Amino acid sequence: MDIHKELELQDCPYCGGPGLLEEEHGWCFYAMCLDCGSQTAHFEYKSPDERPEAAKKAANLWNIGKVIRANAGD
Repeated sequence: MDIHKELELQDCPYCGGPGLLEEEHGWCFYAMCLDCGSQTAHFEYKSPDERPEAAKKAANLWNIGKVIRANAGD
């Protein structure tokens, strides 16, 4: 199963840039904006069976706009 092809990400809720689902060294997923760097929380997984659910959670948060803005001080 190719998680990256199965899950669709909407554009960034802050800047409208493209979203990307990232996997961090085989332990978590998060979604981020390629333009401004905003991102979701990280969703950890401990086994291959938990991996798809972690990716789905990250994609869902991104798509409903629950992201951390990279330049919050601006």
